[in-house]
Amino acid sequence: MYAILDIESTGGKYNEEGITEIAIHRFDGHQVVDKFICLINPEREIQPFVAKLTGINNKMLRSAPKFHEVAKRIVEITEDAVLVAHNAQFDYRILRTEFRRLGYDFQRKTLCTVDLSKQLIPDAESHSLGKLARSLGIPMSDRHRANGDALATLKLFKLLLDKDSDKKIITEVIREETHGELSPTQLDMVFDLPSETGVYYMHDKDGQIIFIGKTKDIKKRVNQHFTNVGKVARKLQKETKKVTYEKTGSELIAILKAYLEQKKNRPRYNHVSKGKLFTHTIDFSQNGTEHIMLVPEKNRSLEHKKLAFNGIESARSFVKKVSEEFDFCPASLETDNKCLRAINAPDALECNKKVQSAFEKYSIQDKNVALTDQGRHVGERSFILIKNGRLQGFGFVELNHQINNIHILESIMTPMRSDENTTFIIETFLRKNNRLKTIPLTS
Repeated sequence: MYAILDIESTGGKYNEEGITEIAIHRFDGHQVVDKFICLINPEREIQPFVAKLTGINNKMLRSAPKFHEVAKRIVEITEDAVLVAHNAQFDYRILRTEFRRLGYDFQRKTLCTVDLSKQLIPDAESHSLGKLARSLGIPMSDRHRANGDALATLKLFKLLLDKDSDKKIITEVIREETHGELSPTQLDMVFDLPSETGVYYMHDKDGQIIFIGKTKDIKKRVNQHFTNVGKVARKLQKETKKVTYEKTGSELIAILKAYLEQKKNRPRYNHVSKGKLFTHTIDFSQNGTEHIMLVPEKNRSLEHKKLAFNGIESARSFVKKVSEEFDFCPASLETDNKCLRAINAPDALECNKKVQSAFEKYSIQDKNVALTDQGRHVGERSFILIKNGRLQGFGFVELNHQINNIHILESIMTPMRSDENTTFIIETFLRKNNRLKTIPLTS
């Protein structure tokens, strides 16, 4: 659990400042579950430059509650939570100072989004909240007011959680939170999981990830792990002490994330293939012949003008599907009747145009496109960025103009490593799913 925090202060000498406004959003890693926003009477004068910067003046705060009147609420909303703030050292110091004046030792673990952004977005021109939000396309309002800055910090933190492919943030937090063994009744945590598309992570008592899975129904799939029989299932049931998850909205993003994170983290109960996920390809180039012949062949190299398949039957099924969809000429299809092809062969140019149209529809080769799908909630869309035919990353957008701007997409996306398997995964999904929308992009 996290408490996203922002504080506005009076300014002044070190450790003599007072709080003028506070905003706290209690965040469970997926959604805000509680919030507290309040002006506070600091019982001291606000520095003129601070009043000009924030718009908060002494007159506004005369009738506001004093800190001791809201202290209990602050303790409650931050209890068992990690404080997250942009320049957390400042906010935490100011908050502890106020509690110290009341004779209370306020202690919480902290995470600083400045430090996290330097680790996860090292190439950013600036790591100040305003400039970082602007470069990442994060909308901001009420700048230098507690709730405006807290909401921007919350959106930034969500982005950083998405970018944290090593799961360092959540692993460290879980390691700190976990004490001893979980009781059998705590396995009921499955009922708190969402019945939504995403990736889930099963952790041991030390917070280490021991299994990564993807699914269209997180609740149902994790429940199956806890009820299945079998050697691996029994080990997961015994060793799993925490289940975390990330909603993706898009099934394709879930598949890609699971593949890449399994490959990177090598959880001990995932079988991670070191080789290619496909066994056959279909060549869409002419190769010196008049007609492009769509002949599946056993091949583990995804070269130019080829589509990959896991098995000969899958390849043949695709040829049958697109031949009907694009009305292929007989000469373009695999057959042993060479005489039939010679006698009835239509114009090669027209035949090849149809074949190329099929390849263009179902291949990402050499393309600059965003593949968009449903997001994690209403009003949001997910995207997968393809540049020069290679996977770049994924992300989520709310503003319509963002989806057409390749530079903004690059700045807000979570990078993904591209290889022949990711290309195979994406193109296989395009062949099976017509819900994805393809948006051409210009640099």
